[in-house]
Amino acid sequence: MSADLERLAAEFERFQARIRQAEVNFGGVAEMQEQVARLEVVATSPDRTVRVVAGAGGAVTDIQLTPDAMRQAAPALAATIMETLRTAVAEAVRRQASIVDESVGAAFGLNTINQVGQAQAEALGTATEESSSHHRQPSAPRRSASDDEDDYSQDSIFRKR
Repeated sequence: MSADLERLAAEFERFQARIRQAEVNFGGVAEMQEQVARLEVVATSPDRTVRVVAGAGGAVTDIQLTPDAMRQAAPALAATIMETLRTAVAEAVRRQASIVDESVGAAFGLNTINQVGQAQAEALGTATEESSSHHRQPSAPRRSASDDEDDYSQDSIFRKR
């Protein structure tokens, strides 16, 4: 009976060790959530006529246009807004990934910032810079509409009036 008791005590100790490790792994989750909730990225267009604020998850929280912006032709203004929006959202998502990596990345073997960078590079057809090697990778090829019948790149997310 003593051997069984010792085996049970050893199993219980291993169980407690796993609980302590889980507490360490999840200890920073509340702080991480607070940092993500406070996340705010401001992007300004090169001509300084458009300002976009993005938060957690890339949610756009504000768009501001200067009087000079309103004097631009509609297609030029739309392009400036979209480019500034993309910049703000992409940076917000990168910062959120960085917060996740700093808080729980090592505990769970995550490298979220590189995954986000690769996904953004593929989606935007641009090169990504890996923080660990600091070199540029070749850009992902853009797909043409003929490659995919579900290409919605020319569609708007806004309702037509």
